[in-house]
Amino acid sequence: MQQSTVNAELLDAPLPDTIDSVAALEDLLSRPTAGVIDVFSRREGDLIVLGAGGKMGPSLARMARRATDAAGSPRKIFAVSRSFSPQIRASMEERRIEIREGDLLEPDFIDSLPDAPNVIYMAGRKFGSSGDQPLTWALNAYLPALVCRRFSASRLVAFSTGNVYGMASVESGGSRESDPPQPRGEYAMSCLGRERMFEYFGKKLAIPVALIRLNYAVEMRYGVLVDLAQMVYRGQEIDLTMGYVNVIWQGDASAAALCALDAAACPARLLNVAGPVLLRVRDVCERFGRLFGKSPRFIGAESPEALLNDGAQAHRLYGLPRVSADRMIRWIAPWIASGESVLGKPTHYEVRDGVY
Repeated sequence: MQQSTVNAELLDAPLPDTIDSVAALEDLLSRPTAGVIDVFSRREGDLIVLGAGGKMGPSLARMARRATDAAGSPRKIFAVSRSFSPQIRASMEERRIEIREGDLLEPDFIDSLPDAPNVIYMAGRKFGSSGDQPLTWALNAYLPALVCRRFSASRLVAFSTGNVYGMASVESGGSRESDPPQPRGEYAMSCLGRERMFEYFGKKLAIPVALIRLNYAVEMRYGVLVDLAQMVYRGQEIDLTMGYVNVIWQGDASAAALCALDAAACPARLLNVAGPVLLRVRDVCERFGRLFGKSPRFIGAESPEALLNDGAQAHRLYGLPRVSADRMIRWIAPWIASGESVLGKPTHYEVRDGVY
């Protein structure tokens, strides 16, 4: 009876009209879907999230904790990162998520981690890649080999990026999992290296693996929509050359990744995680302009190609995202206008040469 009540409270709660606090945002980002609860009710064993200290990791770990509690399954959740802020550490520990801090590139630290049959891999490096390419390759392509060696008895879901595809024509609707990768720049190439390591060791050691090619997660404090909203609000020029984008609510991206524990296979399975529509940058900015009472300033002309993912396969597996792009825009506009906190980490979605 208690489990049913918890599930109903989680699943029946309507989406709010506005999000007016970080606490409300964190609660929404970590709200599990019915699919995540179902996976956690069937899949046994602990979960370890590697690289959990980034923008997405804390809320994904909290979602896993809430889904575990809703499913009524005994499971420990471990969050691993080089370091956690005191605020994130306290929030995790309050929710009974166990923290492990250390350098994942050190084999002794990886060997010290607890066994877990379920592993989410979120470690990696993007920004600054052009300034220290060896570190980028070490984190994005060497570390996966260490992880596969350590967790050879686990199921692995590893985050990748749609950047491995390169540009797709807008008319195509975005790159599909069957399309050959054409990475541009060392970041994208190293991410393809990450995938190849998981594919190689997955096959060699019989590890079920799912590779999540994500384009682009959004919440109130960062993401492509936040970048565009800030430029419109500040009166900055907006380059239209990268004229179209994919976005997905971060909570929906976390849910898809956790559900992908069921999709992990040998050989490794590829899965695009992206929103169901291609957004025209001009239209998004004009919408923000109406909400702000400001006129966007545009430069450049739309290219017929952009970094775009077709997420149809994941939508068939897990359903459409709960949060539409229109709702995200309506949430973000008042957040920016009221001066609420942002992470100050631009996505650089407009980069076309692969140099980050």
